[in-house]
Amino acid sequence: MMICGVLFLIIFILSFTTLPFWMYHGLGTSSEKLDQKPEYIIIMSGGGIPSASGLMRTYLAAKVAEEFPEAKIIVTMPGDTLDSLSSACLMKNELLIRGIEANRIMHENIGTNTRSQALEVKKIIKKDVPILIVTSPEHIYRSVKTFKKVGFSNVGGDAAFSKPVEASFEFDDEKLGGNQVVPNIGENYQLRYQFWNHLQFQIIVYREYVAITFYKLKGWI
Repeated sequence: MMICGVLFLIIFILSFTTLPFWMYHGLGTSSEKLDQKPEYIIIMSGGGIPSASGLMRTYLAAKVAEEFPEAKIIVTMPGDTLDSLSSACLMKNELLIRGIEANRIMHENIGTNTRSQALEVKKIIKKDVPILIVTSPEHIYRSVKTFKKVGFSNVGGDAAFSKPVEASFEFDDEKLGGNQVVPNIGENYQLRYQFWNHLQFQIIVYREYVAITFYKLKGWI
């Protein structure tokens, strides 16, 4: 109980600092950039469609595919590709909605984790072709390292970072009425947003650190 209490206190205190964001940002920007055009864009599966990770990854992949119109796209989502309601097909549909041609999209629907997906992709394409992996920021480091470990020699990563809203969300507590005994927080972004965002970042980052450690112990990266 004391150990858990100390850990919670550390996490709580760090949530008032910018360190959690930079830990998250570091994972998302840790991969090497391709020095040539990718022949394949690999979309890692995420949480399916609709989900925050699935939608962000397909959104970014569509943007990248527009930039490199000759690149093929491989969706690494396990499922039945003949079932129009499966996550694999729904991810493909997201790309179609965003203007990507159907003949550019391929499925890898067998792998169920990053390691097995990399092994299955190796059965589809040559190991020396340039590939660009699109996934969530925290997953970039492990994905790129995993694909390199199975033999791919030219791998880059592109993290699906979300973009902050440009509008201000400040408000005047007094103008909105209500109980004025409660302290005004309309202009306090730290309490309203940053603390909770940094708390979330820590959960995401620590989980990924555990996954990276597991992959290293297994010899997968």
